[in-house]
Amino acid sequence: MADLQMRAPAPFDVLADTYDEVFTRSLIGQAQRSQVWRVLEQAFSPGQRVLEINCGTGEDALFLARLGIAVLGCDSSPRMIAVAQSRKAIEAPEAIVDFRLLPTEQLNQLPREQFDGAFSNFGGLNCVEDLCTVAAELAKVLKPGAPLILCVASRVCAWEMLWYGLQGNWEKAFRRLRRAGVVATLGSARVHVWYPSASELGRTFAPWFRLKGHRGVGVFVPPSYLEHWARRHTSLLRICERLDSVIAPSSILRNFGDHVLLHFERIGDAKT
Repeated sequence: MADLQMRAPAPFDVLADTYDEVFTRSLIGQAQRSQVWRVLEQAFSPGQRVLEINCGTGEDALFLARLGIAVLGCDSSPRMIAVAQSRKAIEAPEAIVDFRLLPTEQLNQLPREQFDGAFSNFGGLNCVEDLCTVAAELAKVLKPGAPLILCVASRVCAWEMLWYGLQGNWEKAFRRLRRAGVVATLGSARVHVWYPSASELGRTFAPWFRLKGHRGVGVFVPPSYLEHWARRHTSLLRICERLDSVIAPSSILRNFGDHVLLHFERIGDAKT
């Protein structure tokens, strides 16, 4: 872990030490993540080896490891990887999980066709501009027919438009609609964030992956910055969770959630 600490700080390092407290263990974080976990459980099987990109503090990798799935979790933040490694040592020391400092833009460093599937959760890919190259590199490391599960922040979030619109803050209400993306400030760092639609992602990944379907995550459950609202209205939050489970997977509303969850399949005869 010493070599991780010697590297230059990454933008998301500033979030690493508080991420689990602020999001992972928050009511909204747990409600939204449970929707993703149900899909991951269906997509992957015990004994498989799965790649996670933008793994953060390792919450999803450790969840899959407890199901008997081997995971390689990669992230561009040295501090996120350090926290993930510490969590593994404490929570699941016997788990077949490896956390590696590897930005998504450097997936070409991985050997070809060694994974039975891959996934990325909660918007890590929103911070990557060239998703076409990411798709091509993922195709090289995934076996034919392998599932690819991507959870990205959506372009249209009904909660966000309503919440900030009622406050008259139109800039925040419609910020995701900007084609050029927005710039977020993380401590002293600035990160460019893009919000592609589900149809755009489908076209971007189409040369190598078939889009089998998509669903909304956080259609009725609000975005994480409304945790204060969720804690005051826990009964209403539970109703929102049930609505997300029943309605969000297939209705038109799936396109208006905080996140969208896409299920791709690696095309067996696609050229890489």
